[in-house]
Amino acid sequence: MTLRYLTLLTALLATLIVRPAAAQTNTLSAGPLAHTFPLTLQPGHRFETLGPLFYRQQSESNTLWAIPPLIAHTTDPDMDMTEMDILYPLLSYDRFGAEYRFHILQVFAFAGGKTLDKEVEKNRFTLFPFYFQQRSPDPVHNYTALFPLYGTLKNRLFRDEIFFVAFPLYGQSRKKDVVTDNYVYPFFHLRKGDNLSGWQFWPIFGHEFKGMTTKTNGFGEVEPIPAHDKWFALWPIYHHNDVNLGTDNPQKIRILLPLYSIYQSPLRDSYTFPWPLGFTYTDDREKKYHEYGLPWPLIVFARGEKTVNRIWPLFGKAKNSFKQSDFYLWPVWKYNRIQSAPLDRERTRIMFFLYSDLIERNTDTGKHLRRVDFWPFFTSRKGLDDKYRLQIFAPLEPMLPNNKSIERSYSPLWSVWRTERNPKTEASSHSLLWNLYRKDKSPEQTKCSLLFGLFQYQSTPEARQYRLFYIPLGKKANGPKPAVQEGANSKP
Repeated sequence: MTLRYLTLLTALLATLIVRPAAAQTNTLSAGPLAHTFPLTLQPGHRFETLGPLFYRQQSESNTLWAIPPLIAHTTDPDMDMTEMDILYPLLSYDRFGAEYRFHILQVFAFAGGKTLDKEVEKNRFTLFPFYFQQRSPDPVHNYTALFPLYGTLKNRLFRDEIFFVAFPLYGQSRKKDVVTDNYVYPFFHLRKGDNLSGWQFWPIFGHEFKGMTTKTNGFGEVEPIPAHDKWFALWPIYHHNDVNLGTDNPQKIRILLPLYSIYQSPLRDSYTFPWPLGFTYTDDREKKYHEYGLPWPLIVFARGEKTVNRIWPLFGKAKNSFKQSDFYLWPVWKYNRIQSAPLDRERTRIMFFLYSDLIERNTDTGKHLRRVDFWPFFTSRKGLDDKYRLQIFAPLEPMLPNNKSIERSYSPLWSVWRTERNPKTEASSHSLLWNLYRKDKSPEQTKCSLLFGLFQYQSTPEARQYRLFYIPLGKKANGPKPAVQEGANSKP
């Protein structure tokens, strides 16, 4: 309660102090006590008070207010969107149109809305991992599960449907046409599907066979689905698998650990003796390269359309027609590049997140974006639209880049310096210690405020104005621009 009253009292004092200036300029310039300023990177304005402890931002139809790090709330009626974080990631609420999600640490969650395909409304409640519930006007989508006693789940946990009774004693899962019945999971199961049958008594023995089948794709064309025949004994020691059968590239996989691992197909052969850290030889006829490793993947050399020279962790260089990956004294220095027109993406890192330099180019337009992070000192980014932002300090942003919740709830707390530039509007801004010093510049005017607004400066093409201790010191007209004489630069 004391903090609440102190906040209200401070806001009241800020209003009384800056009221004379606000009456004439319709802005507050008393940062970090209270400050109003135009947004640099987008149309709109922002009000900040008590340093980083409260702000409100309006940009077109989007309204954002926050009390970092307690709460951040944003709405956009035009997009029919609402987002709220409370002590992120403790509690979050997101709504877009009819779809919504509310969760507490991803454990206690409500979610719902209408699916895009059939406009069927679904409402979920989850108390992970004990209770799962979904309700819909269409009863076919309803389910309830009380784990591990009894229940059914649909389209959860990477399965189309799951049913269990006294799990792990019995559980049944379905993914597309494949149904698996588990008894005393994971030791025994029976599996069946379209031309498929299998069983396992894990880890002693298991077998699964699938014959050739077909499916109709989205274009109405019939496509074959390959067959396979898989065996294992004393898992993971012995595997005898034949996959992709019935195609132009059937594959044989033979594993007897730790003696050998063999992969053979018309397009690629790979042999390892012993597995996994023995001598490895790979002949990839599809990608046209040969690779040797001893032991793989620590020491590897490859030649062909893919080249690799790696002695981990000392150095490594790998490259093919569209990808490059280099390192020295891993993880001290790491470089990656992907070239797949129109994308050209390269990233240099030192000690994972200590330093990162990311550049993405569009080779068709010539535009590029760049993000540089130096943990925990700064983060900077320039977008494809050339808008630029620099923030000092940044203890979380390098590890969680482009995280809107971090930017709303935490970045204001440690952003002791902010710089923004918008080349399109020719606007720029600088802020030190939550607007203790602030400068906003645009083609129309330049504004500067220092020490709670005790010193203020404003300049327009017509005049300059100063304020000292909130007292106007008068205006000084700027001289007219010299006229250019017609024909002065023309040749006789």
